[in-house]
Amino acid sequence: MLRSHPGPRGGDAPAATDRSELVGEIRALQARLAALTEQVGRNDSLLRKTQERELELLRAGSLSQLFERLIAGLRSSYQLDDVGLILHDPQHEIRHLLSGDGLALEQPPRVCFVDALTTVAPQLANLERPWLGPFHKADHELLLPGVARAESLALIPLRRHEQLDGVLVFSSVDPLRFTQELASDFLAHLGLVAAICIENAVNRARLLRSGFTDFLTGFHNRRYLHARLREELARAQRARHSIVCLMIDLDHFKRINDQYGHLAGDAVLREVASRIDAEMRISDTGARFGGDEFALVLSEATITDGERVAARVLHAVRHQPVAIGSTVAETVTLSIGVAAATPGPGMRDYKALAERLMAEADAALYRAKSAGRNRIAASPNLVS
Repeated sequence: MLRSHPGPRGGDAPAATDRSELVGEIRALQARLAALTEQVGRNDSLLRKTQERELELLRAGSLSQLFERLIAGLRSSYQLDDVGLILHDPQHEIRHLLSGDGLALEQPPRVCFVDALTTVAPQLANLERPWLGPFHKADHELLLPGVARAESLALIPLRRHEQLDGVLVFSSVDPLRFTQELASDFLAHLGLVAAICIENAVNRARLLRSGFTDFLTGFHNRRYLHARLREELARAQRARHSIVCLMIDLDHFKRINDQYGHLAGDAVLREVASRIDAEMRISDTGARFGGDEFALVLSEATITDGERVAARVLHAVRHQPVAIGSTVAETVTLSIGVAAATPGPGMRDYKALAERLMAEADAALYRAKSAGRNRIAASPNLVS
């Protein structure tokens, strides 16, 4: 076998240097491969979390449930310090739908409804894709109300039909959690899914509300009122407070129908409903009980609160004549009955209690009519 003869003694150094450089390159490649493998694992885990969370959002059965999954669900899944949701709601439609969706009475935590998105951050006007970067108090403070500390954040646009409907705000106390160098494709996809889910939930709430809404006035109907009363009574029992029911009847409404026709009567009912609605809190429930009769349910209220609201409603309706056509106006007055209920600790038949409460308010209404109309009568009995 041929053997190579060793070169000069100084010739081993370059070979050793080459081997050392090669070992260094191999180790660097191994480290790079390990880093890439770790990154792939993180991306795979993130993808699975994102897919699972998106499925949870798509399965949400109501607006309130969807908001809970957007806020608490995303915060938990991605281990974020805070998640906020800001929605464009200039007509307050989503807020009103939410009040009847699952009978939620309060704005969900960390959800903010605004008439114009630019009022909380002017840069939202041009937000086409997710923005990641450092938190600047002057620019971002209104996006994170109540958050004690934030170092970095991600602003995820919720766009549908080329319109910005809102923004998801992810924040972290880690300044490197969200930086402009990070890829944001998965956040953009999440924003699209969230926007679709919100649109679908709003449409479902509209459809649900249509089955509980009086077509003429836009008020809830009697069916909804009965359901809401039972829910309010259960809630009042837990919180140990009372609720109030107002029964409202238009005085001499038959004369308006007979003199001007039923179309004019419908116009009067719509205007009266609008004036009543203007005196209600968002947590109160108004319904057209039938014909020319309306009902209000006031949550967390006393009989004194009910009389005060009744006085406002009576004044709002009668202080200015209602236009009938272009040349005629009629002064409309109301008779209003007020009753209150406080469910006892052992009460479970909320349906029966609701019926007794409405009957008591109705009896007060007829006392007001018997006393000459255009007035309020309160029940002396506390239903329990």
